[in-house]
Amino acid sequence: MVYQVNEKNFEQEVLAAKELVVVDFNAEWCGPCRMLGPVIEQLAEENQDVKFVSVNVDNSGELAQQFGIQSIPCVVFLKKGEEKTRNVGFAPKSVLENMIKELK
Repeated sequence: MVYQVNEKNFEQEVLAAKELVVVDFNAEWCGPCRMLGPVIEQLAEENQDVKFVSVNVDNSGELAQQFGIQSIPCVVFLKKGEEKTRNVGFAPKSVLENMIKELK
């Protein structure tokens, strides 16, 4: 399951999480974001021990600014509230899978 988060629940859902959190920064109008969405959904189903969240940059501009998001999609990997790595642009499932495996 991919949770929708915004400024109101980001700290609780992402920064306070004990597990690895994959944050997908995206927008509805973004073609590559729409292509990445189903990949993120698949990864969420296959990695129950990892939390997946989605941030709409149009609705949560402050969060996008806080993380220095300059182009989307941007997938940020956080562990215990700390950014470990990120991937900018569309990436195939295998690339994101490997990033998750390295961080678990």
